Amino acid sequence: MHNEIMAELRAIRAQMAKGIAPAPLSGSAAMAAIDASTAHELSEARTMLETYRAQIEQCEKLKVELDLIHDAIDRTKREIATLHGKSFDGGEMAKVNGELGAVVGGTEQATQQILEAAESIDQAASAMSKVQSADQQKRLADDIQERVISIFEACNFQDLTGQRISKVMTTMKFIEQHINAMMEIWGGVDAIKAHVPAPADTRSEDEKLLNGPKLAGDVGHASQDDIDALFD
Repeated sequence: MHNEIMAELRAIRAQMAKGIAPAPLSGSAAMAAIDASTAHELSEARTMLETYRAQIEQCEKLKVELDLIHDAIDRTKREIATLHGKSFDGGEMAKVNGELGAVVGGTEQATQQILEAAESIDQAASAMSKVQSADQQKRLADDIQERVISIFEACNFQDLTGQRISKVMTTMKFIEQHINAMMEIWGGVDAIKAHVPAPADTRSEDEKLLNGPKLAGDVGHASQDDIDALFD
C-alpha cells in the first residue's frame, strides 16, 4: 500500500511537470492537494489493515478450534483402534463367548449330577428303612456315601465358573475403560447424555414381565414379604 501511494504521488508530479493538469495550482495549493490525497490513501490503508488484522485473528481462533477437534478425533481413533485390536477382534470375542458357554455348560452338568445324586440318596434312604439285613443296610449306606461324594465333586464347578467369569470381567473392564476415555475426550458423561435418544421399549407385554432374578438394590421387584402378604 505504501508503494502504491508513492507511485500515485510520482504520477501526479509527472502530470504536473508535463502540464497535463487541467488547471495549474500554486505551490501551496498543489502541496495541499497532495497532502489531502495522501491522507485519504493512508486512511483507506489503515481501514484495510484493521480489517485484515481482524480477519487474521478470527482465522487464528478458528485454527485453534480445528486443532482441538483434530486432536479429539485422533485420540478417539486411537481408543477405537485399541478396542478393535484387543477386544473386538474375532479371536478375543470368540474367547469371551467360549468362556460364557463353558460356564453355562458346566453349571448345567453340575446341576444334573447333583439332582441325580440327591435322587439316588433319597431312594437308598427309603430302601434302608425297609431292609433288615445288615449287609444290605451297609451296601445302601455305602451307596449314599458315594452319592454324597459325587455331590461334593459336582460343587467344584463353582471354582472353575469363578475363574471363567473373571476372565470375561477383565475383558469387559478393559472395554469399559476405553469407552469412558472416549466419553471424556468429548466432554464426559453429561455431554454425551445430551445426544442419547429417548429409550424405546420394544419388548412384548409378556417379555416386560420377565425381569429375571433380583439383584441387590434392584427396584421394581416384589419381595417375598409382598408375595406372602397376598395370601394373608
